Amino acid sequence: MTPDSAFDDFVDLLDYPMFVVTVQADGRTGGCLVGFATQASIDPPRFLVGLSTANRTTSIARTATHLAVHLLPREQLQLAELFGGETGDDVDKFGQCDWHIGPEDTPILDSALAWFVGEIIARFDMGDHVGHLLAPVAGGTSDTERRPVYFGDVKDLSPGHGA
Repeated sequence: MTPDSAFDDFVDLLDYPMFVVTVQADGRTGGCLVGFATQASIDPPRFLVGLSTANRTTSIARTATHLAVHLLPREQLQLAELFGGETGDDVDKFGQCDWHIGPEDTPILDSALAWFVGEIIARFDMGDHVGHLLAPVAGGTSDTERRPVYFGDVKDLSPGHGA
């Protein structure tokens, strides 16, 4: 077994939460479904988001100061599919969902189970993704306890842009 195939087999066993990341900069708004994201530190609190280099959201995030990270409930799978299966190059995603302007002028999705806005404190190359290290500055949660969207829910989704 090659190292690549062993890694592929390992990754195929994972089922992790998916996030919708939104951004606003220079009069442009963007958002995409993200699977490469994780808490990166407890003290100080930090969160790492990887945005695909092929993604329109990444082009907007290059000049942004903040990103908003959302967990969607499983009942909002269509919203996850919108942000993951369409590209903002062709579709106005925000015209198809309920949202509002949140802290630091970031777009906040109204149907999120939980969300936070993070200041981008570092960017770095992650191969076919750009890492954005975030320091949380604001957030919110819904009053309901529901299962969030996981990778297994969207693994067959055709992406709006390839990785």
